[in-house]
Formats: sequence, C-alpha cells, structure tokens
Amino acid sequence: MDTQLEQEQTLRTEIYLVLSALFRGAPTSEMIEFLSSLEVEPSESAMQKAWLALQQAAKESNREALEDEYQDLFIGIGRGEVMPFGSWHMTGSIMEKPLAEIRHDLKLLGFERDENVKEPEDHIAALCEVMAMLTNEEETLQQTVFNKHLAPWFGSFTKQLENANNAKFYKPVAHLCDAFLTLEQVRFSVNTQSSKHKLKIDVKNVTDYE
Repeated sequence: MDTQLEQEQTLRTEIYLVLSALFRGAPTSEMIEFLSSLEVEPSESAMQKAWLALQQAAKESNREALEDEYQDLFIGIGRGEVMPFGSWHMTGSIMEKPLAEIRHDLKLLGFERDENVKEPEDHIAALCEVMAMLTNEEETLQQTVFNKHLAPWFGSFTKQLENANNAKFYKPVAHLCDAFLTLEQVRFSVNTQSSKHKLKIDVKNVTDYE
C-alpha cells in the first residue's frame, strides 16, 4: 500500500472513531483537549468549516454543560430530542427490520457485540465504529456496509441534530458528521475499484485522541 493511501485510510479511521466517541457519550476532557488543539488545513471546504466550528465549540465548552446537552439530545426523559438510531430514521420506529439486518451482516463479518455496550447496533456511534474497523478492508465491502446501513439515513439524523433546540456543541458535530459521510458517499459512488480517488480530510494531526 502506498504511503498516501495509508495516510488517507488512517485519517478516515480516526474521524469515524472521533464521531463514534462523540455520539456514544458526552465528550471526555481528553476529547475536548484533542478537538481544541487540532491543526486545520487552510483550504476552504465543508469539512474545514466544520472542524473550525467544532474546535471553537470545544474551546468554549465546559464539562457540566456538555453532559447536560448530551443528556437532553440523546437520552432525555423517555427519549431525547434526537434519535441516533437507523431504524427510527428509516421506518419511524426503533428496533425494526434495519436493526435485524445490521445484526445479521455484523455476524457475517465476524463482529461480536461487546457486553459492555448498551446501545443497539443501529446506533450512529456503533455504525461509525464498524466503519472505522472496515477502513482497511476491500473498498467494495466498505461500500456495501456504508450504502446499506448509513447512507439511507445519516442525512436525516444530522439534519435533526443540527435543528435540535438543545444542540450547541453538537451543531458543529452534526456539520462534521454530515460533511464527512457525504464525502464517503461520494467516494463510494465515484469508483469503488479506484485507489486513486483521494479523500480530502483537511486535518493534519488527527492522531490517537484517547
């Protein structure tokens, strides 16, 4: 594998993991420190704007407010303001057929559910983590999983999050998620066989953030 392709895959893996962590729970102090110190590329793009806005939001954030925001958005009393489940966005209900299909496909891929993970497999955090694990696999396999389990609903999810009354820190997270997954969608639709298709991430120092 050439160095440029390897770097691209590493960046994609890291961004999926960042998104997964942000959607799994309120950001840790380590995550806030990581986001605050990002070096963002100067070239203007949707990704660049999202990273800069998220960086600013991280610098202005405080732990208690982040905990409250996450609670209001994704948990709430009964349910949160935003639904992070693929089944809900595709069928209007949770625990529906899309979840069963994801479980079936993950079993085929050899992924086992961690006993410590509470959210169902169609949760946005879980699917971002799956995609992170697949970034070194065949492009056609990545495309199949993405197109089947993320492409149909991520736009509905990010729009819901962007428009949520309680979203402050998570507005730029929604923008980043939408911008990145849109790039992924383009990546897979252009030519899944071509290793020459480069994904511009616009972040220089995405490294281990935990």
